[in-house]
Amino acid sequence: MRAAAVSSLVVAFLSLGACVGPRSTTGQLRPDQLAPPDGGVSANTLAANDLLEVRVYQEADLSGVYRVSPEGRINFPLCGEVLVGGMSAGEAADAITGCLKKDYLRRPQVSVLVKEFNSKKVFVFGEVQKPGSYSFEEGMTIIHAVSNAGGFTKTAAKNSVNVTRVVEGQEVKVPVKVEDIVIGRDKNFALQPGDIIFVPESFL
Repeated sequence: MRAAAVSSLVVAFLSLGACVGPRSTTGQLRPDQLAPPDGGVSANTLAANDLLEVRVYQEADLSGVYRVSPEGRINFPLCGEVLVGGMSAGEAADAITGCLKKDYLRRPQVSVLVKEFNSKKVFVFGEVQKPGSYSFEEGMTIIHAVSNAGGFTKTAAKNSVNVTRVVEGQEVKVPVKVEDIVIGRDKNFALQPGDIIFVPESFL
């Protein structure tokens, strides 16, 4: 019963994704065949509801946590609304630096850290305690995602996990041996927004 419900949930999600645009499946790739995350537009650009920590060196009153508005802006002290939507964290820091440098500070040093990529999700299905969608965080790994989902069930096939990812417009499945990662036999697997993690049931 549980397996049927999970399968229905996965099928429904994939059907919804198919409405966005055509995606063809290219089969399987090994983790080492994937290019490492490159900080590209799909992975690290900011959008509505993302949570940012802005630090301005020696300016404690300006440093703090800010949430991106539906219009892609943050309401920053002295500057007012600053457009950050569609930017990387570094570009957002440059935008804030430009505002402060123009009218307020001589040599502002600004850094921006993305605390939560709420505009981007990863999806965890199958034999985990809490299947569902989870906010992508910078540097997120498959271990992190499975932990967010409450960990494996007793019947999880931990070394038969599949990650579905869109690569150059096509869906590929990447087998990931999570149990080997946990015990140090394999490298951790870095996630990207939109990744779908499926943990099958072990029949042993």
